[in-house]
Amino acid sequence: MIYIVRHGKTELNRANVLQGRSDHPLNEEGIKQAEEASERFRSVRFDHVFTSPLIRAVQTAEIVAPYARPSVDERLIEMDYGPYEGTDLNSLPPEILTFFSDFVHNPAPEGMEQLSSVTARAGSFIEDIRGLEGDILVSTHAIAMKGILEYLTPESNGSYWSKYIGNCAVYAAENDGGIIGVPRELDPEKAFAGSKGKRDE
Repeated sequence: MIYIVRHGKTELNRANVLQGRSDHPLNEEGIKQAEEASERFRSVRFDHVFTSPLIRAVQTAEIVAPYARPSVDERLIEMDYGPYEGTDLNSLPPEILTFFSDFVHNPAPEGMEQLSSVTARAGSFIEDIRGLEGDILVSTHAIAMKGILEYLTPESNGSYWSKYIGNCAVYAAENDGGIIGVPRELDPEKAFAGSKGKRDE
């Protein structure tokens, strides 16, 4: 199984701004969210753990799988918001509002990373881990995570870009000998099952 988790909350998440590649740690709530995710993963022993280089994702991986040493992969980093880094989500400039209104047809404003780039690097990462055996944890960010989901589900036609993904939300996909199934969002109220074990009830 491949499990993809968004990092826990940070102070910039709390402030409701575009966080992007600003390197802020988990706040108290984010640590608690990661600890709760770790509890839901109590029946899973990860064989491989990958994380974005940003500290909030690294911390999340370390809390969820404290027995593992995460492998940092630059391709899992969040979208580069360029000059819009730190922008208040409650007071967005017109060009960002236009972009957010239709991710599929409107390119990102100048200076921001394009979503096609996010999907391409997400896909490159997936191709590199496709052949790994066992349970895999991927700790990343909302937009980077959507890039992975878009790559694995091309028939979505961009629908993931507008989907809300909360802090420490988890998606899972079966990986049968390199054939990866359709990702599904896991119920945050239930324990998660690994490929080797059974779900705790």
